[in-house]
Amino acid sequence: MKAEIENLSPDAAAAEHARLAEEIAAHDRAYYDDDAPRISDAEYDALRARLEALEAAFPDLKHEASPTQRVGAKPSGKFAEVRHAVPMLSLGNAFTDEDVAAFETRIRRFLNLKDDEALAFTAEPKIDGLSAALRYEKGVLVTGATRGDGQTGENVTENLKTLDEIPRRLAGNVPDVLEVRGEVYLSHADFAALNDAQEKAGKPAYKNPRNAAAGSLRQIDPHVTKTRPLRFFAYTWGELSEPLSDTQFGAVERLKALGFTTNADMKLCEGVEALLAHYRDLEARRAELGYDIDGVVYKVNRLDWQERLGFVARAPRWAIAHKFSPEQAVTKLNTIEIQVGRTGALTPVAKLEPVTVGGVVVSNATLHNEDEIARKDVRVGDFVTVQRAGDVIPQIVEVLKDRRDGSETVFEFPRVCPCPLKTPAEREVNPRTGEVNAVTRCTGEFACPYQRKEHLKHFVARKAFDIEGLGEKQVEAFYEEGIVKEPADIFTLAARNADGAITPPIAEREGWGAKSAANLFDSIEARRSIALARFINALGIRHVGEETSRLLARTYGDWTTFEAAAVKAADEGEAREAMLGIDGLGDTAVDAIGRFFAEDHNRAALKRLLDQVKVEDAEAVATDSPVAGKTVVFTGALERFTRDEAKARAQSLGAKVAGSVSAKTDYLVAGPGAGSKLKKATELGVTTLTEDEWLALIGG
Repeated sequence: MKAEIENLSPDAAAAEHARLAEEIAAHDRAYYDDDAPRISDAEYDALRARLEALEAAFPDLKHEASPTQRVGAKPSGKFAEVRHAVPMLSLGNAFTDEDVAAFETRIRRFLNLKDDEALAFTAEPKIDGLSAALRYEKGVLVTGATRGDGQTGENVTENLKTLDEIPRRLAGNVPDVLEVRGEVYLSHADFAALNDAQEKAGKPAYKNPRNAAAGSLRQIDPHVTKTRPLRFFAYTWGELSEPLSDTQFGAVERLKALGFTTNADMKLCEGVEALLAHYRDLEARRAELGYDIDGVVYKVNRLDWQERLGFVARAPRWAIAHKFSPEQAVTKLNTIEIQVGRTGALTPVAKLEPVTVGGVVVSNATLHNEDEIARKDVRVGDFVTVQRAGDVIPQIVEVLKDRRDGSETVFEFPRVCPCPLKTPAEREVNPRTGEVNAVTRCTGEFACPYQRKEHLKHFVARKAFDIEGLGEKQVEAFYEEGIVKEPADIFTLAARNADGAITPPIAEREGWGAKSAANLFDSIEARRSIALARFINALGIRHVGEETSRLLARTYGDWTTFEAAAVKAADEGEAREAMLGIDGLGDTAVDAIGRFFAEDHNRAALKRLLDQVKVEDAEAVATDSPVAGKTVVFTGALERFTRDEAKARAQSLGAKVAGSVSAKTDYLVAGPGAGSKLKKATELGVTTLTEDEWLALIGG
């Protein structure tokens, strides 16, 4: 990267610096103000590393407003501001063993220490939470604040007072002025319970404990914060009227003696090898800690040396954060469960000790199929490396066989469906090739309760009927109680609830209330009219997904015409051949459509559903638009419209919307944060448009 940057012209470097600064500022606001990051920590770190490299090569680009010269984001304005007497700075990052060795070398060089002179560091888990500062005067808590931009934070004193681990008053020998700093966080168990309550109430789940902790602490009403099980680790200090100790380790021990919770995994280390050994130990135990960490922080232990070392830009010279690999983590596989999908596929799912990977808490990982388990020799009780990249479902990369102790057990893949019917589960044979399919499938079809339940979950999902307040957990609960057994039951729910046929009424159930129940009924009512493509997709026909549903809707135009063609598609005749003639539709999808409509149970359920909803005719596709017949890809965080809106508009203008960039792509529409797709489009010479340029092209 260094050589490539040095070859840039000053104008090109300035332009890229301005773009990166704006992008980083937007991500800072999303992370610190909205508690809703748009990109992973790794992607953010890469942006900042690029900016720092530009400033190193072109020093004139470094100025006071640059993101490299500030910490966090300005206070949001929701709370009164608190000026930090001692700035709350960030830390420099280390990503490799070599970075850590270079850090120690810099310290020795700056302090002019001999190679054999002892240099001790503290090494402690880097908690992934929200930084907070607590100011005590004569032992009494007077102010609590967030970090904010490092100079000024938000006054959240009353909210912080609700945390059990934050003392209101300190006893013993306490400095007249003591500012204790640390991290507010949520444990994995408390985070899971909080999200469970969110889902039961029909509210969106939090993405990870850090977001949940930040959102909980920054509530306007402290009573809301009090209901959240927030915790606090103390690990440093700000303004002091007298020193706590002459070492970092001793000062943290003093905080512990004063009644603060400190981290038991902080360790005193001498030399790089000791630091790295503790780093690897914490990385291996990461999933067992019960809370999120994203690395290990190293600090020079002697406080007089810290004072001599001082600060550079936004970080101290005497400390560094050694980050974990952001997309991988090691954890324990507790058991393997079989999930039955809406098409009857039996999918093995690894149930893991929760661990944060790529900014998201992972407790499940796909094992794909029976062959994959055998190939990787995955056993219950194994320690495994889990990987998550972007929005890809977490998967097990490898088994750490050197950590086996003989207690692990081989998993026997079931030959019957786990549903109450216990129908046989078989691996299909391709009649054309004779090859055995990798997927084991329940033969119970729509009689299988699991498949019916999964069909309902698919039916209410965002790409289908999109019924807000009726998520997977609500569907599962209603199905198990017999309240909703098929799609039509959703649209009679409000009437049955009002008539007393549902007991207890939905508003009186745990996690519900009058408001959330009313919102659910309103959401259902709003979906009584639905677009043809969404309706076809909602049916959950095997091999017929979102794109195929749009293709069928555009081809047939209305439900009556499509249904007539679909009923006849099961026969080997003109209707089937006509459907096969649709560009983009193959034997597999046509056969699946024919089987679905040949099933009496499906036809009867469809009739009951159509008594409740109206299916809208498809919009006529434009053939004279500037993008008719063109292939378009959307990427990045679109701001002018949602991804679904963009795709629907493009398709209505006759464009084909693809999910990945190839040589056949005509346009890439890139919003903020566009990454690999934008890079590939540039390499292939694909025309790249901003959102405004796209709107100008299609006429707004």
